Amino acid sequence: MAYTIYTSGSTGRPKGVLVQHSTVVRLLDWALDHFDPADLRSVLAATSLSFDVSVFEIFAPLAAGGCVELVPDLLAHQAATSPPVMVSGVPSVLDLLARQDNGPLPGRLVVVAGERLSRSTVDALGVEVHNLYGPTEATVYSTGARVDDTDGEPLIGRPLPYVRAYVLDAALRPVPPG
Repeated sequence: MAYTIYTSGSTGRPKGVLVQHSTVVRLLDWALDHFDPADLRSVLAATSLSFDVSVFEIFAPLAAGGCVELVPDLLAHQAATSPPVMVSGVPSVLDLLARQDNGPLPGRLVVVAGERLSRSTVDALGVEVHNLYGPTEATVYSTGARVDDTDGEPLIGRPLPYVRAYVLDAALRPVPPG
């Protein structure tokens, strides 16, 4: 076991998720394959250590030889000592940040997770966006996709290389493709 992280989960009852070293290594291997090393050169980390996304924000850039800029929250991005390359956050906060008059959104690449991502948020960000999804039990991310300018509403993407994803109906039966 690498660590225990607590989540309310879909049941609404807090529970500890035991995360294995091997699943963290798979996450970092994926991140190093998926993102260009230049993307991970400098990451703005504003997620609380009590949330699993912080594992990606901190360890992916370090594994790539990059640096992590810790700020108290994403809305205080001006506190960063240098402009980051990558910013990670939930869509609602990133949307608010993109629409503020505090200057441009920091970074040239945004990773979003934790909430449904809308086309209007992608358009407001005006940078490269990767939409990721995953429950805590799956070690941060399970699916992901780069959101293209030509796409309609952003999807949660395809399973990451080490993940199997199943689409089920209301009775928890697999649905056919499409």
